[in-house]
Amino acid sequence: MIKIGKSVKIYPGVEIGKNSTICDFVILGFPSNRTQKNNNRNPTTIIGENTIIRPFTTIYADNKIGNDFQTGQGVTIRENNIINDKVSIGTNTVIEIENKIGLGTRIHSSCFLELVELEEHIFIGPGTTFLDDPHPPCPKYRECLGGAKVKKFANIGGGCIILPGITIGEYALVGAGACVTKNVPPRTVVIGHPSKVIKKIEELKCYPKFFKRPYI
Repeated sequence: MIKIGKSVKIYPGVEIGKNSTICDFVILGFPSNRTQKNNNRNPTTIIGENTIIRPFTTIYADNKIGNDFQTGQGVTIRENNIINDKVSIGTNTVIEIENKIGLGTRIHSSCFLELVELEEHIFIGPGTTFLDDPHPPCPKYRECLGGAKVKKFANIGGGCIILPGITIGEYALVGAGACVTKNVPPRTVVIGHPSKVIKKIEELKCYPKFFKRPYI
């Protein structure tokens, strides 16, 4: 069964998996200028099973979204994104075009992503921005640097800025408010503006002593 709230607009070409909840004032399959110009077919948006899409969210046409997906309120997801299973996207986040978001990833509130590749089980704190244009306006920004790549199990704190073309390594930790201007090695902690490596994640301590080590 699929639960549909009030004042929901669903355009042609949208497929919704079973046991999903579409809350009030949601728009699904909105046809962008890009899809209208480049396609002569009905755009297709596939949304998996057990999904919860909360009020005032807009998902454009031509997106593929896996099972157990959730949004907060007021999320915008533009076209040509691939979103894997068990992904959560927080309130007022903007997912621009052509992102790849891996299994079990949590993107918190008020984030911005475009052309970003996120591997599985990544955490992104609130208010983090991924840039994709090295010097706007740049008509060749995709060929130049493109978006960032974040490897599996990395954690990015709140309020960070990630510059175009950056790679953040596996299990890395980016401290809150960091401006990441160069690649982050795997299993390191970076902080600052611009960011710099301060330690390995194995050196981190869980001060309440709940765990031997946090994040790993």
